[in-house]
Amino acid sequence: MADPLVRVEGLRKSYAGVVAVDGISFDVLRGEMFGLIGPDGAGKTSTLRTVLGLLAPDGGTVTTCGLAPLAQRRTLSARIGYLPQRFSLYGDLSVDENIAFFARIHAVASWRHRRDELLDLLRLTPFRDRLADRLSGGMKQKLALACTLIHTPELLVLDEPTTGVDPVSRRDFWRILSRLLRTGITILLTTPYLDEAERCARVALMDRGRILVADTPLGLRDGWRGSMLELLASPKDRARQVLGEEAGVGDIQVFGERLHVALPSIAGAEAADAATAIAKRLSAQGLVVESSRAILPTLEDVFIARVRESGR
Repeated sequence: MADPLVRVEGLRKSYAGVVAVDGISFDVLRGEMFGLIGPDGAGKTSTLRTVLGLLAPDGGTVTTCGLAPLAQRRTLSARIGYLPQRFSLYGDLSVDENIAFFARIHAVASWRHRRDELLDLLRLTPFRDRLADRLSGGMKQKLALACTLIHTPELLVLDEPTTGVDPVSRRDFWRILSRLLRTGITILLTTPYLDEAERCARVALMDRGRILVADTPLGLRDGWRGSMLELLASPKDRARQVLGEEAGVGDIQVFGERLHVALPSIAGAEAADAATAIAKRLSAQGLVVESSRAILPTLEDVFIARVRESGR
């Protein structure tokens, strides 16, 4: 196992008596992409800011790049890149000028070659003379990433980097992160999007300041003890109501015309029989069941099930 670049042990953080981070522990290994996944208010941003040395922990220990983040923040800043939720670009400066500004802040020698590499990587070269205020949302995010990477950090920390970005730019941003990983950089990020978590090597599911579970995306799905059904039945709202009254049925999520039905107490091997039985019971109540089958749970399914199991 690679050496951890980030180590968090028993981290606690509160604001005016309100607990934001409640004794969490995790490691981020060199060269991996690690995701903190959870809804707003889960404690993700507070965790990142403590890892970066921007907040003092109330309890526990944090080590980042082998350093104490708060006590050695100046030394640490040369080894990390941080892209917060709201990155401040200078709208009246061009793409080139914004990157040059951040290069000088970090005292990067011979930064022009590095800037050209980043512009090429991010496909911003044709827009290098355009003012930042005239860029689209996705292009602004890529420019912010270029400014974050200009000093070649070994750890890249991203706080919900694709929130508010259009789907095409969002996909392009993740392609860029994949290319960066191949250079050996380590990435620690937060996101509320469970589909993005699939791209991480490991993820920690957070809710209300606690880590519910941490594993690979595949391990999280395989480790869930229950099973998941996909139903296409009409009328859909009536089917959802009837299912909600069924014993053993957990969360029910709507995906277009289909329903994802969690069965926490049904093992995977028994899921097919459960799907058939539920379809028969729905049909007996006058519902038209077009299909009923067992499916692999998504990370969203697993996360919702874990939150329900925790009683939170």
